[in-house]
Amino acid sequence: MNVLVTGGAGYIGSVMVEQLIAHGHHAVVYDNLSEGHRVAVAPEAAFVEGDLHDRQKLARVMGEHRAEAVIHMAASALVGESVSDPRKYYHNNLTGGLSLLDAMLDVGVKRLVFSSTCATYGAAEEMPITEIAPPLPTNPYGESKLAFERALRWYDDAYGLRYASMRYFNAAGATERYGEDHDPEHHLIPLVLRVAMGRAECVRIFGEDYPTPDGTCIRDYIHVIDLAESHILALTAINEHSRIYNLGYGSGYSVSEVVEMARQVTGRRIPTERAPRRPGDPPMLIASADKITRELGWQPRHSELDHIIETAWHWHLEHPNGYEE
Repeated sequence: MNVLVTGGAGYIGSVMVEQLIAHGHHAVVYDNLSEGHRVAVAPEAAFVEGDLHDRQKLARVMGEHRAEAVIHMAASALVGESVSDPRKYYHNNLTGGLSLLDAMLDVGVKRLVFSSTCATYGAAEEMPITEIAPPLPTNPYGESKLAFERALRWYDDAYGLRYASMRYFNAAGATERYGEDHDPEHHLIPLVLRVAMGRAECVRIFGEDYPTPDGTCIRDYIHVIDLAESHILALTAINEHSRIYNLGYGSGYSVSEVVEMARQVTGRRIPTERAPRRPGDPPMLIASADKITRELGWQPRHSELDHIIETAWHWHLEHPNGYEE
């Protein structure tokens, strides 16, 4: 299948493209490189530098490469930043996404797998979270993703544009070739490993007074390979009807537990520092992945936290400066 991957030069996108190729698909990466890295694009894939808001260019690229489906991963994705700059998030995640949908309709591409988020649920009261939980986002990041999901429903009803909305919990880990490299970095595991490598003095723990066993936030971490493979399953499933799936393992780890596991994996000293809560952070987010397991036969293979951290650690050791060698 010929698949256009928006945001395919980013962390998750680069692994997505790698796995598509490994499964025999042809991938075309469309990315403006505002967050991604050109060297993170698999050499077997085609690459086009472009912006989501350029509808004509999107349509032209899909037509030239005979795209049959789109995996949409291009987005702004920082909770704290979304609170301080909501305009950016609605512009990129909603307006840019609508430009993509319209370009798809222009050239007759009607299959989309969407990189959504557990932030659509907000601070859910029941754990693990199922897909029928009411969406109540607590920040503009989750709101902008939910707004696009709602647009997808109406595009499906009106135009037959089938979609799978994949609500990620916390993507982590790496493959041998591709890993996580943001500037600045905001995600916990690479921040912890940066301290282990001696590139930062300590890990800041944002809030130690949450209603959790050790007072720090709990998250469901999913290995980026398992995440990518779920998208490949969804590509064919949406021929029948549109779907929404959670992507996680059904178990969570606190910030303090992640730090301690990283100490064990790396054998290094990792100091921590107490910091105030970040606005918009729910205390706990754990996924129920029963639906995707039941309907698509998804079988994650990389679910242990020590393995997730170990794969990220190996990648960071091989790429101490990220992609900027």
